[in-house]
Amino acid sequence: MLKFGILSTAKIGQEHLIPAIQSAGNASLVAISSRKLSSAKKLAKHFGVPLTFGSYEEMLASDEIDAVYIPLPTSHHVEWSIKAANAGKHVLCEKPISLGAGDIKKIIAARDKNKVLVSEAFMVTYHPQWHKVRELLAKGAIGTLRHIDASFTYFNTDPKNMRNQPELGGGALPDIGVYPTVTARFATGLEPTRVQASVEFDPKMKTDRYANVHAEFPGFDMTFYVSTQMGNRQTMVFHGDKGFIELSAPFNSNLYEGDEVRVHNGSHNETRVYRYTGLNQYVHEVEAFARAAAGKKQSLFSLEESMLNQRVIDAIYKAGKSGRWQKV
Repeated sequence: MLKFGILSTAKIGQEHLIPAIQSAGNASLVAISSRKLSSAKKLAKHFGVPLTFGSYEEMLASDEIDAVYIPLPTSHHVEWSIKAANAGKHVLCEKPISLGAGDIKKIIAARDKNKVLVSEAFMVTYHPQWHKVRELLAKGAIGTLRHIDASFTYFNTDPKNMRNQPELGGGALPDIGVYPTVTARFATGLEPTRVQASVEFDPKMKTDRYANVHAEFPGFDMTFYVSTQMGNRQTMVFHGDKGFIELSAPFNSNLYEGDEVRVHNGSHNETRVYRYTGLNQYVHEVEAFARAAAGKKQSLFSLEESMLNQRVIDAIYKAGKSGRWQKV
């Protein structure tokens, strides 16, 4: 059993990762840390976690911990991923692991120096539905892929929310723009060569609240939009010359209609449906991470992959600012 500790009492940890770790068959949650010990104790009592620490440093120094999950604000991810690696802990860090591709090199150096695992928590890459999409595309189920279309939006104008605070790494692209990019790259195995984008910033909060992106890949292109100030929506469609594939819940599993991959033929008179029920992509993520930590053969989302994905986001910001195509 891989013994996890969590840095902070963040909402995503409470809602998703704590239950996932406690449901995993090969991991256990043994500690919660917070800069406010009373907060750590309150959360630990609620979830039945045995150990609490009043500082992150104290938990990293504990021999009771094998690995840490980091759900801190994005602006702190690089710093604490490196500190955890230097403490000899395996690291599962919430996305995005960095606000710039160049900073990920520092985490790679710490990972290699200390011979630990460090992985960005892209839970979608562990969901069987995305492995099915990758398989279908590779088999030519929709012929030649020509276009990918995607969206990811929600409405949140709370100035106290970290997603609306630029100093903490807030904004639509860091929070949700990473999902269309990572899933397109994961499903196709290809990298975009250049991007064009319009990026709109909230005049008061100064975070990007809307981005409309056009990305060119070898042989096909992709368009997507993301927003933190639009009605909730998630879509992902892969369109080929002999049909198209769409996902009912591409990013937040089981949020809308359940998890389905639908393959439509070119005439739209035949549809194959692959339905996934009773799955929790966070549990899949934790169990895969624990298997890899135990030395078993297991593919994880690597820091090298993180660099490639962040380069796309970096290029989108540059394209939005320049108004011109930007090389990735």
